[in-house]
Amino acid sequence: MSFPTTYVEDVEISRLICGTNGFLGYSHFSAARDRWIREHFTVERIAEVISRFAELGVNAVMGPLDDKLIAALDQVERATGTRMVYIATPGGHTVEEVIQGVRRSAEAGARICMPHQMYTDTHLLPAETRIVGIEPILAEIRRLGMIPGLSTHRPETIIVCDKAGYDVATYIQPYNAAGFLCQVETDWIGRVIRNTPKPVMCIKPLGAGRILPPTGLQFVFNTCKPNDMVVIGTMNVYEAEEDVQLALEILTGQSSERKLTFSRSKSVLSD
Repeated sequence: MSFPTTYVEDVEISRLICGTNGFLGYSHFSAARDRWIREHFTVERIAEVISRFAELGVNAVMGPLDDKLIAALDQVERATGTRMVYIATPGGHTVEEVIQGVRRSAEAGARICMPHQMYTDTHLLPAETRIVGIEPILAEIRRLGMIPGLSTHRPETIIVCDKAGYDVATYIQPYNAAGFLCQVETDWIGRVIRNTPKPVMCIKPLGAGRILPPTGLQFVFNTCKPNDMVVIGTMNVYEAEEDVQLALEILTGQSSERKLTFSRSKSVLSD
């Protein structure tokens, strides 16, 4: 199955990307849910969901350097014949720690490497139009044959990077209708995303489960650029199928009759 794509430099990527917080225990909801996720999602269960994304035309996965995730990507390739584009987000508090993660990302087969906001945002100096220590990190990403990007929760990062002319090809930025984890109002976030010529990977489109998929996906896709992407996490193959279908309908303008949720309180509405 084909799916609309865009490019980050020479790498073709589907405009919907498989997120991984829902596999790795980062629910942004509760410690109990985090625990359940970590206990439930084995390598095999992660691979099952990613494989369904691959079968539906989604060719990229974003995530941290996690052993279960990397093993799952190998299983997906064996099962589907598709090598998912791995977008790695290595963390670290110092330049040395981030560079170690960059090297591990290359060893894991990442095509795009985007240092996590735990470094990016804490070293951002907007008044000086720079990110402390970012140049050697970006240079190491290039040296190892990966495409450099930056993960951020601060829209100022995008402005600073564009002005500074850093070797950054793409950005990660939270963006959703509820403003969840957005640091300023959503209309400001949207303007920053649209004003940068570089493709942006919009994360948290459903606000970590706080927004219904039709509402969340329509908002993000309809207010970002044609070369931007949306990263979405799912808990099972059914959600993957539903989200891919929704995104495809939004991007192509071809809607279909979808099955809605049902409870007794909606019985009159269904007549």
